[in-house]
Amino acid sequence: MRLSSLLTLACAITAFILSILCLLAGDRRTFLQDTDILTLNISRLGHGNLFDTSSGDSGLLSGLSSTIQQDINNVIGDAATDIATLLGLPDFFNVHATDYCQGTYSPNSTAQNARQNVTECSKSTLGFHFQPTEIVQQHLPAGITLGDIHWPSDITDAEHTIKVVSRIMVIFYIIGIVLSGVAMFTAAAGIFTNGRLSAFFNWLVDVLAFLTLGVASAVATAVAVIATNRINKYTDEIGIAATRGGKFLGITWAATALMLLASFVSIVQCCVGRRRPKRYGEKDGY
Repeated sequence: MRLSSLLTLACAITAFILSILCLLAGDRRTFLQDTDILTLNISRLGHGNLFDTSSGDSGLLSGLSSTIQQDINNVIGDAATDIATLLGLPDFFNVHATDYCQGTYSPNSTAQNARQNVTECSKSTLGFHFQPTEIVQQHLPAGITLGDIHWPSDITDAEHTIKVVSRIMVIFYIIGIVLSGVAMFTAAAGIFTNGRLSAFFNWLVDVLAFLTLGVASAVATAVAVIATNRINKYTDEIGIAATRGGKFLGITWAATALMLLASFVSIVQCCVGRRRPKRYGEKDGY
């Protein structure tokens, strides 16, 4: 038996499971919500310096009914108040590979260690890409526009880039999942087969799985970095913020590293081969 193939088998199985979790995380309200690519926090919308009513700019208030205007005008200087809720907006969006979820913070957005209360998720699709501009506009009350809340055009521009790279990411995740699944079978077969040829085939599958998962992980990291950098430029101005999903990035790069380890073990097997068993009566050195 080639016992070292047990290690490549364990790596392939684990990478297969982890990459599936990356692709399916968040497809339900209660499934791996903390494994998101990024979180967009709009609960502080309206607390930025662009909403200083002392300057005479009534942009946020001008399109609202007099009752809501008064409510917001009374609390716009209160750092503990959730203006997003008054506008009918969710507090946050958790962005996943194939969907997004939204909800509110409990007990409120300013509480220390506030808990996420996920209220709903979009339909999970392989062609998904996050469009915060469109989503926020749909949630705003009648008469309020994105211009009224000073929504940055940079975010809209970034959406077009993210749309393309998100689809590339999903494609490579699917290919990586398929290849890591194949790697499980080649590793299992490699336990019982002889010769370098089987080890070479194992290595070929393993390295292809490593490369595809590596591309998917790199693209996911790029999406998180681009989006958070673009959004956080406006944290002080309009009160929105984004954070990268550390758990998601950890899982996806762990899957990539496991396939790298599997490919390393396979190439060692290919180079070393299996020792020829001694024939009866044969001695070392002859």
